[in-house]
Parts: sequence; structure tokens; C-alpha cells
Amino acid sequence: MEREYIRDRTLEGHEAARSRGKTIGGAAVTDDAVLSMALHLREQGLSRRDIAARLVITKGKKKGQRPSAATVLRMLREHDDTPAAAVRDDLPTSAASLT
Repeated sequence: MEREYIRDRTLEGHEAARSRGKTIGGAAVTDDAVLSMALHLREQGLSRRDIAARLVITKGKKKGQRPSAATVLRMLREHDDTPAAAVRDDLPTSAASLT
């Protein structure tokens, strides 16, 4: 019963923080440059671990470190799940093909 009370109070605290504009969780370690590099490496057929070993975090508290394979998986999965990514991938790459 005490454990449930602590959990409820924690969730209430998170809700209050979100309503004040605070973010819950760790800082984002990926940006567009890291994502584009990960996509390029994935097109070459590299595994998540190999991709993570070649990437370097470029901002924030973990600048200069390498992301984990789980971070790479999440980043690529989020990219693949966005509807804008599907539309962007279907667009022609040259302006000549637009006319």
C-alpha cells in the first residue's frame, strides 16, 4: 500500500512538472546530423552496433561520447514511424523530375 502511495505521488509530481513546461527524462542526444549519418550507415547495411560505434554525440552533456545501440534503434524507429519520412522518401531527388 505504501508503494502505491509513493508511485501515485511521483506521477502527480511528473504531471505538475509537465504542466509547468519541464521535461521528464534524460536529455536528447540526437540531432538531424546524427540522424542523417545513421540513415546513411544503415543504407550501407551496417548493424545497429556498428552504426553506434561510428556515431558521436555532438551536443549536450554527453558530447563526444558514442550513443548506445538502443539509442540508435530508437532514433531509426522514430524516423521510420513518422509520416513525414514516408512522404519525404517518395519525393523525387532532382528538380528536373518535378517538371
